Amino acid sequence: MPYNPNIHKRRSIRLKDYDYSQAGLYFLTICCHENQNRFGEIVNGKMILNAAGEMIEKWYYELENKFPDIKCDEMIIMPNHFHCIVQNIGIQSTTPVGADLRVCPNDISGEHTILGEHVILGEHVILGEHIGSPLHRVVQWFKTMSTNEYINGVKTLGWESFNGKLWQRNYYEHIIRNHKSHYVITQYIAANPAQWKNDAFYCE
Repeated sequence: MPYNPNIHKRRSIRLKDYDYSQAGLYFLTICCHENQNRFGEIVNGKMILNAAGEMIEKWYYELENKFPDIKCDEMIIMPNHFHCIVQNIGIQSTTPVGADLRVCPNDISGEHTILGEHVILGEHVILGEHIGSPLHRVVQWFKTMSTNEYINGVKTLGWESFNGKLWQRNYYEHIIRNHKSHYVITQYIAANPAQWKNDAFYCE
């Protein structure tokens, strides 16, 4: 499936008075700083992860341990970026959020994130019924933990060093509004390695 510019829309502001902790689905793309290839290579249309790429995969699935209301859907790690679908399932207000794997609130890389729209899958949602994890906190935690471990890999395992930041300051997000959109994006993620040379983020 070719790159679709409508899938990647950079958002710079929040929707006014919107609760970003409510249930919904997001398609996220997080890119390496300066589009540097750090996580492996594409061989015969398939992504071959290096140790750093395997580390990124680990921290993606740790999101479910850190945030009880977050579920990890389809994902693909590319040489210089990361696509995933995350679902906020919503939790009751009496349920604690993020009980383990705590990190400092400030990202060690100095990164800040960009928030966007959100979608509620369903006909009726009552504001305040659920208390959950805002998207920017989920992305910030992922960036912080993966950056920390990458730095350790540079120091102890000889991973390639980076200049200033591992990740770009912003990220791309797209609201998944219905089942058709979810299917299209899932297919896009699966086909991404085979389309690498036509990808908007392609870098040799």
